[in-house]
Amino acid sequence: MSVLKVVELLSSSTESWEDATKKAVEKANESLKGIRSVYIKEQSATVRDGKIQEFRVNVKLTFEVLG
Repeated sequence: MSVLKVVELLSSSTESWEDATKKAVEKANESLKGIRSVYIKEQSATVRDGKIQEFRVNVKLTFEVLG
């Protein structure tokens, strides 16, 4: 039987929402092992002078608790 845990993270990128999501997973992988899935809860962006400056995501990561 597996035990899973869910954590919520915020991440941003000047490139895209996809890049922001990739950054969240890559950074989390440095300290969390066994990441199984990522769920994008919210997407937003900051705008300046009519152009998107920063893409932001709120994600939930699911990982296996080893013990």
